[in-house]
Amino acid sequence: MKKIFLIMAALASLAVSAQKDEVRLLVRSDDIGSFHAANIACIEAYKNGIAYSTEIMACCPWFPEAVQMLNENPGLDVGVHLMITSEWETCKWKPLTKAPSITDENGYFYPFIWPIEGRPGIAIREHDWKLEEIEAEFHAQIELVKKHLPHVSHASAHMGCDNWDSEVANMVGRLMKEYGLIINLPEEVKPFPQFQEEGMSNEQVINAFAKAIENLNPGTYLFIEHPGLDVAEMEVSTSPGKGETAKQRQLVTDMFTSSKVKEAVKKNNVKLINHKDLK
Repeated sequence: MKKIFLIMAALASLAVSAQKDEVRLLVRSDDIGSFHAANIACIEAYKNGIAYSTEIMACCPWFPEAVQMLNENPGLDVGVHLMITSEWETCKWKPLTKAPSITDENGYFYPFIWPIEGRPGIAIREHDWKLEEIEAEFHAQIELVKKHLPHVSHASAHMGCDNWDSEVANMVGRLMKEYGLIINLPEEVKPFPQFQEEGMSNEQVINAFAKAIENLNPGTYLFIEHPGLDVAEMEVSTSPGKGETAKQRQLVTDMFTSSKVKEAVKKNNVKLINHKDLK
């Protein structure tokens, strides 16, 4: 028995050593469920790209379609994207529970958590929010996701809704233990290096992203973005009259599925991972 234990320990040590010499990259697509265009883009970024994890928003209108797509693509790792804000002007989201302390007069989530200068009254912190209402809402969101996607592996926070107050952070920590989910990444996970500069064309951004992947040193890196499509749905919902958000999110989809980027992954022997690999 002792010999078996020693062999297992030695194998584990070798695995850890090999991992330290690897370049590991976790590319995550946020906000699946928020829009039809986001759903299509997140799945495309997985099937034909490098994004192996995605985060689902339970309070959004395209949640049912996202569930269907994710069940059709079980290899795509999924996390609960906890949410208590509704930041877009012409597309609004409501809680699953009755939560008057974190919703406006129309029953929608407030747009932001922290106050915005010149725009009074639109942030949760400006109101008498109740911890028990936020906890009940997070419970409901996790339960709904687990009901339809029992293979959910982790959680994440939309617009930092998990740690903006110490009481909220402690409550979220309890929820994670209760549901066996992870929301805080291991310390060894590094942010992806900055590669984009103002004024770059789309082609330059994609080239710079590919170059940054080629130049990654051994370690584990995290890159989070929001794939989408440059279509009317996203243009009018996220940035009325401008369409900049739709264009930016189309660029993210193009980055994640770019042949140059995939070639850079191959050239640098990058191991693409998901949240489950971090456990």
